[in-house]
Amino acid sequence: MQRVLVIGPCGAGKSTLAMALAPKLGLPLFHMDQLNWQPGWVESAKADVEARLAGILAQDRWLIDGNYSSSLPQRLASADTVLYLDYPVSLCVRRLLTRIVTYRGRSRPDMTEGCPERFDFAFFLYVLRWNSGPGPRTEKMLQRHAAKVLRFRTPPQLEDWLDRLG
Repeated sequence: MQRVLVIGPCGAGKSTLAMALAPKLGLPLFHMDQLNWQPGWVESAKADVEARLAGILAQDRWLIDGNYSSSLPQRLASADTVLYLDYPVSLCVRRLLTRIVTYRGRSRPDMTEGCPERFDFAFFLYVLRWNSGPGPRTEKMLQRHAAKVLRFRTPPQLEDWLDRLG
């Protein structure tokens, strides 16, 4: 595992897993949220994100967390391992609400400084609709890369895998 991608629904724990796994594997860690957002919740220009991402993907070793479907095909093509946290939406919603309460008014460790955590109704709906939109689109993109996808359907399943990893 030299080029690892962590994906899954919002609130699944992608960044938490990535922050624990990167030092274990000795990989530099990149968060798509940090690549995409500037302070004040200003979205970066698509060309800027693409350029930064291209520089990361050109490296021999990395771990990237985040979905961002517009760049997922390039990241999937470059990854040697894809960890898919395919968790139930109900769990992700609970975790998302916990995250909002925990970090409310301040930036998360995986987010750009100056982007304080907040409740965003549109984002909340996006998570609730994962199984009818983003999820199926993700599944379609994963079809061509099935051999390198490790799918975890529950947190205990992921924990067992992490324990075996050492």
